[in-house]
Amino acid sequence: MAHDLRARPIPPPPDTDVPDNLQHATLRLNFPPSYVIVGVYRLFTDKSLYKPAWDKCKHGVQRGAVLGFIWTCMTYDVQKRLVRVLLNHPSSLFYPQRMARLSKTASELSEETFMGMKLPFNMTTYVTAIFIGTQITAILTFFLSRNIRIARRRAWDQTVASRGKGPDFWQPYVEEWQVPPVVEQDLRSRAINKFGLWIIGVVVKKAIIIPLSLYPFVGTIAVAALKCMETAQYLHQPYFKAKKMTPHEIAIFTEERKWDYRLFGFTAALLEGLPIVGLVFTVSNRIGAAMWAHDLEKRQHYFASLHQSRGVTSIQDTKKM
Repeated sequence: MAHDLRARPIPPPPDTDVPDNLQHATLRLNFPPSYVIVGVYRLFTDKSLYKPAWDKCKHGVQRGAVLGFIWTCMTYDVQKRLVRVLLNHPSSLFYPQRMARLSKTASELSEETFMGMKLPFNMTTYVTAIFIGTQITAILTFFLSRNIRIARRRAWDQTVASRGKGPDFWQPYVEEWQVPPVVEQDLRSRAINKFGLWIIGVVVKKAIIIPLSLYPFVGTIAVAALKCMETAQYLHQPYFKAKKMTPHEIAIFTEERKWDYRLFGFTAALLEGLPIVGLVFTVSNRIGAAMWAHDLEKRQHYFASLHQSRGVTSIQDTKKM
């Protein structure tokens, strides 16, 4: 019985125990989606962030926008007719009864409703706009490709630099929980789980996310919920790399903050999932993730000082306490 009690995860002391210099950071850490909002705000207001990103991407955006406009003009009517057929054909993948019902009154926008609310468009127009928006996003991504990846990386580096922090700011991982949760350490089990998650990911993306994204509002939210954890972990890869964290440490760190990662990832994925403008949010989310990482690291420094005073140097030592 005693062994079971010792093995049960025990979180750190309440946030009210942190020193005064961490109070503001702790308030932000208690609501991770706020970092997504901060990222958007800083991208659009901080010249040191938006100018380098725009300078790197503007030529690709201009070429992609021209081609996207031409593509839309040439294919809109054809795609709209195709969508109408898909929505009303019983054998189609995109034939939920709700969508088919909404698409029947294409000429009477005021008669269409979704969950009791009147829509300013019919379902055929909505799905066509989603299709074309996704296609234009793909065109822009093709022209941006390498440059937007560079812009995202620079956005992270410039955000960290704007906080007055250098490479030595990122210190080795320190366990914050009194007893951390147990995660799978067996290599074979991890490989099986990873392969299983990959299979599930393929099925989700191909069989669920694509049809689901066609539903107004609800579909966008559902897709963001499915991608939340994956998005959050991806955005914090530079943080894990800067701290030189092992896969086991990353697994423990994210497990302890799984709801924080889900909330942050949901908000970030929601913005990134928007057609066309979602590309802008892929940059702002890097800024928000860097700001979050900065506050997390300040908290890590605080716990490192506590552990040093207690003679704790590792996760194993933490378990013995």
